[in-house]
Amino acid sequence: MGSGVEGGAGRAAAARGGRGAGATPTGAGRARRRRRRWLWGAAAGVAAAAMGAGVVGTVLYAKLSANITADEAAAAELARYEKERPTVLVKGARNILLIGSDSRAGAENGRYGRDPGTERSDTTILLHLDARRRSATAVSLPRDLMVHVPGCRTPDGTRTGPAFAMLNRAFQAGGSACAVRTVEKLTGVRIDHHVVVDFSGFKDLVDAVDGVEVCLARPVDDKAAKLRLPAGRVTLDGEQALGFVRARKSLGDGSDTERMDRQQRFLGALVNKLRGNDVLLNPVKLYPVLDAATSSLTTDPGLASLRGLYDLVRAVRDVPTEQVRFLTVPRESYVYDPNRDQLAEPAAEELFRRLRTDAPIEVRADSTPGPRGDGRAGDPAAATSPPGTPFRGRTAAEDPCGKSSG
Repeated sequence: MGSGVEGGAGRAAAARGGRGAGATPTGAGRARRRRRRWLWGAAAGVAAAAMGAGVVGTVLYAKLSANITADEAAAAELARYEKERPTVLVKGARNILLIGSDSRAGAENGRYGRDPGTERSDTTILLHLDARRRSATAVSLPRDLMVHVPGCRTPDGTRTGPAFAMLNRAFQAGGSACAVRTVEKLTGVRIDHHVVVDFSGFKDLVDAVDGVEVCLARPVDDKAAKLRLPAGRVTLDGEQALGFVRARKSLGDGSDTERMDRQQRFLGALVNKLRGNDVLLNPVKLYPVLDAATSSLTTDPGLASLRGLYDLVRAVRDVPTEQVRFLTVPRESYVYDPNRDQLAEPAAEELFRRLRTDAPIEVRADSTPGPRGDGRAGDPAAATSPPGTPFRGRTAAEDPCGKSSG
């Protein structure tokens, strides 16, 4: 009987892995325990790494989002005039007003001169994204364009009266809300978002992508802009790029038209640089770009977060470069002042109609000079542009030296 009990105990021990009470582990048992410990350790390590990455990601997300200034004052002001603003005609299409500010606020911006209490729109671009996200059209609006500026709220709380003045007066008088309302009255296009970037933010973005290549027909020596560049292909750093897109007297014919053309060529090259280096798909490269892009940015509340900007970038990421178009609104010399501009009709209204209705917009290169050498009044398309006629402009697929990049 004792032997039966002992036999049963032995069999029970064997069923529990070949170990009796107080018995030492066999070689196979020790191996199984080591494997279990290794698996648990690996799982814990992966979990810890994931948690760590999540914490780091959360911190970086919060930092980048905090870089952006939400333009709450503009949102409140635009809400006051909601009834007079244009209606949305095509669901899904987006229109973003990009404003380059010449603010001298802060140590970096102050290097370019002091103009207390004054902030103008050095550059104004209306960016249209079609509803299917298959094309993007950037329309430059000259700062010297004569427009009807509505009465606007000033930074000190007072209000200006309506005026017929240059476009850049709108931003100077009433900030981004006034600029948005002015452009909406001019074009009939509903502005969904606005973005304001200053000198410092522009320079930091260019430096973050390790410079942008342009092509110069002749050397540049501009003491005022501190810009000295050789002819040919040149990679501009942030400081040089700022001088390149802002200079008027030392580059080209000195007109604002030539300056806007130069800005468009530069933006096309920047788009290609971002795509060519896979920046948008590489977190290591993307973070410094996002940090630079957000550090000096003021946007409407809808874009004032990393998520908002990401959604915008994602919308245009897959647009082919040949469908990223740059053009200047058709215009001509202002009848009462040749140093100012006015819209060239009916071409300008045709362009605005296409933007409002999300209709296709084609561009073509055209170097035909106008009376002032800027391709304005001498451009047949600027005078007529019936439906279907391409507008004078370029695409991001063009090489900075004027050749197609395919």
